[in-house]
Order: sequence, then C-alpha cells, then structure tokens
Amino acid sequence: MGRIITEDAIEKFAIELFEDQGYKYAYGPTIAPDGETPERRTFGDVFLLDRLREAILRINPNVPPEAREDAIKQILRLNALIAENLQKVMMDE
Repeated sequence: MGRIITEDAIEKFAIELFEDQGYKYAYGPTIAPDGETPERRTFGDVFLLDRLREAILRINPNVPPEAREDAIKQILRLNALIAENLQKVMMDE
C-alpha cells in the first residue's frame, strides 16, 4: 500500500526546501498580531512589510527611497486587485 501524503508532511518538506535555499523559518503564531514578536497588524495582512522593505533595500541599494516605496505600493495595489477579482469570481459562481 502506498504512503499517504499529509498537509503536515508537505509543509515540513517545503520549509526544508526553503531553509536549504537560505531562507529563515518563522513560526506563524510567533509573528501573528498577538504573537511574541508580531510582524503584521492583522491576520489579513498578506505581506510582512518590514521584511519586504528590507529585502527591496538589500537587493536595490542604489534605488532612491521614493522608488522603493513606489514599488511596495504597486505590489500592495496588485494584491488588492487580485483579492477584489477573486471575490467577484466567487460571487459569480
């Protein structure tokens, strides 16, 4: 009989893959709004803005601050449009 693949097994595998690539794992409840070291204001926040800002600065140190903030605004706007379109699709079904 074959092995059963669980959500937990997939999650652990994905975490290991990312850690092997140099990413650091952060336990969700720890960085939750009510966690020990919150990194988002609400559970609805998709992006960890401080981390995003740090990454953009690290990758693009010579880009002016205004341009980096504009990039973040565009990412957030795109996220809002995707969520809005998804909601419309779900209402149409």
